[in-house]
Amino acid sequence: MKEILRLFLCYTISILFFTSTQATEVENGKILHNENCLRCHDVSKYTRKNRIIKNFQQLHERVKQCEIMAELIWFDEEIENVTAYLNLEFYKFDIEK
Repeated sequence: MKEILRLFLCYTISILFFTSTQATEVENGKILHNENCLRCHDVSKYTRKNRIIKNFQQLHERVKQCEIMAELIWFDEEIENVTAYLNLEFYKFDIEK
């Protein structure tokens, strides 16, 4: 019984940590997006009916391309954060890396 309780507690803590970490990543992505991406375009690019981005992988690749074109020199983690923010806020794709 103690073992089950211990496992449950570990599981609960790991879920809380993961959720907190994920929220931080999305918040960091939002900050990076607002400070950098909105220099070139507004959010209407993400909400138009005929979007050219059709899945999560394409979104990730587009963020990488924009980072290069804007000469931002982001770390991979920052690209991931901006991609996560855009997906959560606008695109809502299933994550299929």
